[in-house]
Amino acid sequence: MTTTGTMTATGASPNALLAIFWGGLLCGTFDITQAFLGYGLQFGVKPVQILQAVASGLLGPRSFKGGAATAALGLALHFLIAFGAATVYYIASRWIPFMTEHAVISGLLYGEAVFWFMHLVVVPLSKAAPGRFSAATIITGPIGHMFLVGLPIALSVRRFGS
Repeated sequence: MTTTGTMTATGASPNALLAIFWGGLLCGTFDITQAFLGYGLQFGVKPVQILQAVASGLLGPRSFKGGAATAALGLALHFLIAFGAATVYYIASRWIPFMTEHAVISGLLYGEAVFWFMHLVVVPLSKAAPGRFSAATIITGPIGHMFLVGLPIALSVRRFGS
C-alpha cells in the first residue's frame, strides 16, 4: 500500500523509480537502436557518429573529433534525455489520470510531443548543426517516437507507477 492506502491493479504499490527507470531504459534503448538502423541503412552513418552527433548538442562540431570519448558522452546524454522524458511523463501522470488510464493513446501522443519538442526547441538551442528532413528522419522522428519513445514510457508508468 502507498501512503494514501491505494494499490495498483497488480496489487503492488506504485513505484516512481521503477516506472521512470523502465520507461527511460526502454525508450532510450529503442530510440538509439532505431537511429542506428535508420541512419545506418539510409546514409551509412556509423553508430559512433550518431552518438557523437548527440554529443554535438553540448560540444558543437568538435564532438566529431573526440572518438570514443565523445560517443560515450553522446550515449550518456541520450539516456539522460530518455530518463528526463520518462520523469516528465510520470510527474504529469500524477496530475492527469487520463495518462495512465489511457496509456496507449497518451503514450503515442507523448512520443509525438517529445519529437517536436526536441526538434523545435532543444536542438535549435543546442550547439548541434540543424538536421535535414529525410526518410530516416520521418521514420525515427514523428513515427518512431510515438511507438519507441512515448509508448514504452507510458506503459512503464502505467505498470509500475499507477
